[in-house]
Amino acid sequence: MRVNEHPILNFEKGNKVMFYYNGQQLEGFTGETIAAALHANGVRAMRESIHLHRPRGLFCNIGNCSSCLMMVNGKPNVRVCVEKLEEGMMVETQQGKGELK
Repeated sequence: MRVNEHPILNFEKGNKVMFYYNGQQLEGFTGETIAAALHANGVRAMRESIHLHRPRGLFCNIGNCSSCLMMVNGKPNVRVCVEKLEEGMMVETQQGKGELK
């Protein structure tokens, strides 16, 4: 599910790393965003809307909206569309506005 070839952009894969999404071990590559790694692993819904609890996926993909806010390593409200993936990260679906654990 990754874009490997593009007429304008170059995609260089970094080293393979393991990370966790809601307790499930997944793999991604250094240099890519958490959202890109989740998308490549089939995860489309990043969170639920606060009031109607509808699934929210990637929208702007540049860090301006709040559709991709997730809990990363215990920290709420991380914009995973711009946050780079690192080995061993713990990524969780955020409930509501997010609270520190």
